[in-house]
Amino acid sequence: MELFRKFLRRNGGQAHNPPPNPARGASQPDAKEVAARFKTKFGIDFSQPQLILTALKHRSYLNVTNEPRIFSNERLEFLGDAVTNLVVTEFLYRKFPKKTEGQLSKVKSILVSKPVMAEIAAGMSLGEMLLINWGEEKTGGRQRISLLGDAFEAVVGAIYLDQGMETARRFIERYLLKDYQKILKRGLYKNYKSILLEYAQSTSKQPPEYRVVEESGPDHAKQFTVEVWVNGQKLGQGTGRSKKLAEQQAARQAIEKLGISPGDQLEK
Repeated sequence: MELFRKFLRRNGGQAHNPPPNPARGASQPDAKEVAARFKTKFGIDFSQPQLILTALKHRSYLNVTNEPRIFSNERLEFLGDAVTNLVVTEFLYRKFPKKTEGQLSKVKSILVSKPVMAEIAAGMSLGEMLLINWGEEKTGGRQRISLLGDAFEAVVGAIYLDQGMETARRFIERYLLKDYQKILKRGLYKNYKSILLEYAQSTSKQPPEYRVVEESGPDHAKQFTVEVWVNGQKLGQGTGRSKKLAEQQAARQAIEKLGISPGDQLEK
């Protein structure tokens, strides 16, 4: 998390000239205008402008437009996650013909992690285009890892539906995979859950158990607290804006408590 904050500070910290967020109940932004801005920035011309508008709409913005939750970018994020995973998996399979399944899985888990995609989205200034409500704006939503990572996946989903797989693949390769070696060499994004799983399986064959012990906050700003238990013992606790982030924090705390050195989990 601190490394991501440093990245934001190096790139100006906050989004420049974010789109205005109108008062509650205001009309929708013009989809064609949003699509035109996206085309100018990224060179992709949407035949269905509503798709890219939806991809950039965080669920907090539904409080502005009074729309049901299905009109946020969450469904496109779900689709984009699957498309991104497939493209990255195929890329690694072809790039590293001598790597084992386990080695490929470790590398993939880094490249498709939310912190990595959030850094990519921040570098693309995708946060400037997000549609969020005033509350998210005030609390730095345009720089939040979960929002940026989700937006990247939602945009991939929108591109896939509008342009097809090859255009989605080119987009992912251009922005996520172009500098994959730099990402892996830096080793900034350890998959602590994977490391803890390997430890647990080597000692007892039983995987760690993650328990959600608390959920707080409104739907658009949830906070999750998760405990991780290994061999019947609570070893860590983490809090995050998603269950995945909270689980990673809990696993990291468990690793530190156990004195495990994460080492270099990647075959570069």
